[in-house]
Amino acid sequence: MLRVGLTGGIAVGKSYVSALLRELGCHVFDADDIARAVVQPGMPALNDIVAAFGPDVLAADGTLDRAKLGRLVFADAEARSRLNAIVHPRVHAEQDRLLREVEARDPHGIAVVDAALLIESGGYRRFDVVVVVWCRPEIQLARLMARNGLSREEAAQRIAAQMPSEEKRRYADFEIDTSEGFEPTRQQVLAMHTALRARATAC
Repeated sequence: MLRVGLTGGIAVGKSYVSALLRELGCHVFDADDIARAVVQPGMPALNDIVAAFGPDVLAADGTLDRAKLGRLVFADAEARSRLNAIVHPRVHAEQDRLLREVEARDPHGIAVVDAALLIESGGYRRFDVVVVVWCRPEIQLARLMARNGLSREEAAQRIAAQMPSEEKRRYADFEIDTSEGFEPTRQQVLAMHTALRARATAC
């Protein structure tokens, strides 16, 4: 089975590309969904987060208060590293379990993991193919402002907190440029899928 890691910065159109790949028959997993699953109450990751950051990161119902934890780690690189060291190995292990299940059912299929931090976490090394979705910086900024109702300064700050698209692109086997909108993006994804399907069939 061909394992594909899909990544890209905020507001570049990664979700659209992911949805197209699902429509084309790929097995698509969202790393955010997996990350939420591994920190549910009773899971070892949540216990470790509470031990590292204190019980204040829990909501009244015992679930993780992601907003509060996010505020704690957003501006603190050391705290963010501690959190990543707890969560990333569990996310990778759950991804691997899901990928093994799919491979058993569809050995010549294409499995895609959509992960914003694919490169930053080192997870890209576990995939046969890395796809980076990007768009021109001024378009990314405008999309984020419109989508989240942010000021230019707020949007620029969020983008600056991530690895730049230019750096992500250095790791790409395939790039999808969404700058020109939906239809040109769809054509790029269709062409890429044809190439991926050929590789998967040869597996």
